Amino acid sequence: MTPGRIDARSPYMEFAKLRSGARYNLASSGMANLSLSELDISLDQLEINGPNGYGYEPLKRAIAQRYRVPVECVVPAVGTSMANYLALAASTNPGDEVLIEQPTYSLLLDTARYLGLDIERFVRPALANYQVDLNHLERQLSPRTKLIVLCNFHNPSGALTSEPTLREIGSMAKRVGALVIVDEVYLEMLWEPEPQSAVHIDPDVFLSTNSLTKAYGLSGIRCGWILASPEVAERIWHIHDLHAATNVYPAELLGVIAFEKLPHIAALQKQRLDENRRLLHACLESQSVLEYFWPEHGTVVFPRVRSGDATTFCDRLRKDYELSVVPGTFFEDPERIRIGVGGETEDVRASLEQLGRALREICP
Repeated sequence: MTPGRIDARSPYMEFAKLRSGARYNLASSGMANLSLSELDISLDQLEINGPNGYGYEPLKRAIAQRYRVPVECVVPAVGTSMANYLALAASTNPGDEVLIEQPTYSLLLDTARYLGLDIERFVRPALANYQVDLNHLERQLSPRTKLIVLCNFHNPSGALTSEPTLREIGSMAKRVGALVIVDEVYLEMLWEPEPQSAVHIDPDVFLSTNSLTKAYGLSGIRCGWILASPEVAERIWHIHDLHAATNVYPAELLGVIAFEKLPHIAALQKQRLDENRRLLHACLESQSVLEYFWPEHGTVVFPRVRSGDATTFCDRLRKDYELSVVPGTFFEDPERIRIGVGGETEDVRASLEQLGRALREICP
């Protein structure tokens, strides 16, 4: 039975907000947070109020310029999660059939359920390194399908979906009159000066959602956006009107400043992540308890615990080792855990050393 809206909740977000923090933290999938001083921003660059009725025009232009799309295709949003909500809401009606990847980030499922959508699944098998099973996706498509939803990089595995695969997904969607939403927030970790978006494949079929939160350490300003056709973008604005008069003006000012400084921020975070990934790979290679697929990019891995219950293992890490990782139950696989290494390198180093100690003692 589908829960009603009064019962809606997201267990994963409750975990992330209330139970993910620990002395040794490998639960976060984002890069280390930056401060105003690190961004070289002063308070005299900000204002409390300003013109941002349907988005602050300089911010919309900055996003449009970076992704090489018309300004009318850009809708700023409060982070990627709100962008996903707005994109889902503007692309469907209650009762519509949507195809969502499996496994996936549980908030996508929670949001689709909240919107009253009929959820079907297509698989990204672990044995295929979490690549989309195109044959299974094609079998799952029906004349009722209104939307296909996936993350690139995949959350939780970090797998990259190639452009040819996305093109095939777009062709399948077009044949049944469906749209495709691609959450691209982790794709920013390619650190490209002119990033490619799925929207460029076919703007009449694809929507992309994104933000500065994960790759750039700017979660606090909640600078997210949707790229969509002008027709869908207009629907998103109408739905946005039901939820908020405007976005937060100082945050939008900070977003404009951040876009101007993205090359510097990207270089800083890339250097940090390269070293953190080196440390993570060394840690994983030195043990035999965790079976893992190694993604080419990004902050996360999603290994399987070879023996024992992964949820119990997570609880023990937290209780006995002050170490936090994300239980795979939040990503539809209770045998796995998600490890993230986007933090400050010294913190990541200490946390991985603690993880290594725990693996030796818990599963000798």
